[in-house]
Amino acid sequence: MSRIGKRPVPIPPKVTVEVAGQEVKVKGPKGELKRVFHPLIEIVKGEKEVQVNRRDDSRPARQLHGLSRTLLHNMVMGVSQGFEKRLEIQGVGYRASITGKVMTLNMGYSHPVEIHPPEGITLEIEDNTGKKVNQGTLIVVNGIDKEVVGSVAAKIRAVRPPEVYKGKGIRYKGEFVRRKAGKTGKGGKK
Repeated sequence: MSRIGKRPVPIPPKVTVEVAGQEVKVKGPKGELKRVFHPLIEIVKGEKEVQVNRRDDSRPARQLHGLSRTLLHNMVMGVSQGFEKRLEIQGVGYRASITGKVMTLNMGYSHPVEIHPPEGITLEIEDNTGKKVNQGTLIVVNGIDKEVVGSVAAKIRAVRPPEVYKGKGIRYKGEFVRRKAGKTGKGGKK
C-alpha cells in the first residue's frame, strides 16, 4: 500500500472541493483548478478531508495511487497558498526587465529573449531587499498550478543555464553549480 496515497488530503478553510465522478474541482481564495483523474483511482470527499483510494490492487493502480494523492494535494495547496519559484541571474551585463506581462532577458545573445507567461502565471523581478522592480537579477514565478510554475521556471532557466567554469547564467535560488577548474597554462610549447 502506498504510504503517501493512504494519507488523507486536509481541506483548509475557504477551500471547496467538488467531486463529480473522476473530475475534481478545487476552488479557493487564489483561484480554481480542475483535473480529471484516472478511472483506477477513486476520490472520496469527507467533511474536512479528501481520501484517495484505488479501485483494485493491480500494478497500474498502485503506481497511480501516490501520484494522484500528490496531484490533489498540490491543487488544494495551490488555490489556498499558491506556488513560487525563484531564479537568480549571475553574470556581468545579464539582466531581466518587465514591460506589462512580458519579461525580456538580456543574456549576452545578439538579441533579447522575450518570455510570454501562460495564463495564471505572474512574473516579477525583485531587488535584494525583496521590493518589486522593473529591472534586476532576481526573477520570481508565481501561480496556483505547481506543474505550470515549474515548467515556466525551467523554460526561463533554459535560456542560459549556468556554465561550469565561471557559473554565469540563470539558476534556481539556492542551486549549487559544480565548478570545473580552467586551464592552468603549464606545459605549453616553447
